[in-house]
Amino acid sequence: MSKRFAISILSFSLALASLAPAADSWADAYPQTGRQSGSPADPAEKLQGQAPSDEEIRARAKKLMANQHGDDDALELYERVERHIDRTGGIDPRTLEDRTYRIVPTGGGNQKIVLKDEGIPVDPAAYNRQLRTLADLLGIMADPNNPKTKAALAKREKRQRERAQFLDAMMDAFLPKWVGSETWNGHACDVIELNPNPNFRPRSMFQDALSHVNAKIWVEHDSNQMARGEARVTSDISFGGGILGKLYRGGIVSMEQAEVAPGVWLPTRYQYDFSGRKFLFSFQQHQVIEVIRYRRVGRAKEALQIVQGELASGKTFGEDP
Repeated sequence: MSKRFAISILSFSLALASLAPAADSWADAYPQTGRQSGSPADPAEKLQGQAPSDEEIRARAKKLMANQHGDDDALELYERVERHIDRTGGIDPRTLEDRTYRIVPTGGGNQKIVLKDEGIPVDPAAYNRQLRTLADLLGIMADPNNPKTKAALAKREKRQRERAQFLDAMMDAFLPKWVGSETWNGHACDVIELNPNPNFRPRSMFQDALSHVNAKIWVEHDSNQMARGEARVTSDISFGGGILGKLYRGGIVSMEQAEVAPGVWLPTRYQYDFSGRKFLFSFQQHQVIEVIRYRRVGRAKEALQIVQGELASGKTFGEDP
C-alpha cells in the first residue's frame, strides 16, 4: 500500500507543476550514492531566467499534466529492462537484493522476466520457460473474447481511471511556485515547488494523503515534460484511520524521466526511502530502480508476435543493446 502510494505520487503525472516534493534543501537529505546524473541543485548550472506569471504557470501546468497522461499511456506499449536494488538503511547500507528484469506489458499489467540475480545471468533454460509463460499470457490477452482477458482489461481500466483522477486532483491539491531555472541532464528546466493547498478538499483516502506531502519538480522548458521530481512526506500519513497502516514523516521518493521516442518521456530512475507500518508490522523501503532499453512492443497481439519470433530463433535476450 505504501509503495503503491509512493509510485502514484511519484509518477508525477502529478508533475504537472503539481507533483509534490519537498523542500529547498532536499539535496542534502536525498541519498546520492551511485548516481550517474548531475546534481539538480548545482549553483554553477543555474540559468538566468525571469519568473513566469501565474497565468503562464497555470497554462504550462495543464500542458504538463496532458503530457504526463500521454506518457503514462505510452508506458503500456514499451518493454524495458529494470534493475531493482534493495538495501538496508543507515550510513553504511547493505544490499539485500539485486535483480534485473525484463518488463513486458501484457495489456492487463506487466510481466517480469528475471534476467539476472545478484549479477548472475539466469540459466538459458529458465529464461526460455519464463518466455513461454509470457507467450501463453499474451496469447490470452490477445483474444478479446476470452473471459480472462475481459476481466483483466476491466481491472486495468479501473486502475487507469483511479490514477487519472488522482493525478488530476493534484491540480487542486498543490500550489505551484516557480523557484528558478536549472540544467538537468543537459536540459534547461524550470524548477517548480509544490506545497499543499489548504483549501483542497480530498475525495479519497489517497487524495487526503496529498496534504502531508511537499514536492519539487524539474520541467524541461521547451517540451514541457517532467525531467525529475522529488517528494517528501512532511507529516505521518494514516490509512484507514491508522488501522490499515501508516507512512511515517521524512520519507522521500524521487523519479527521473528522459525522452525515449519523439515526444515520449518515460522513467529512467526511481528511488524510495521511507518507513511505515502495515497493520501491526513495521517496514522500511530503501530501493533504487534503474530503467534502460525501452522498446515499443505495442498491444498484446503485437507483443505476442515479437515473443514468438524470439522463441523460434532460440536466441537469448541480451540485457545490453
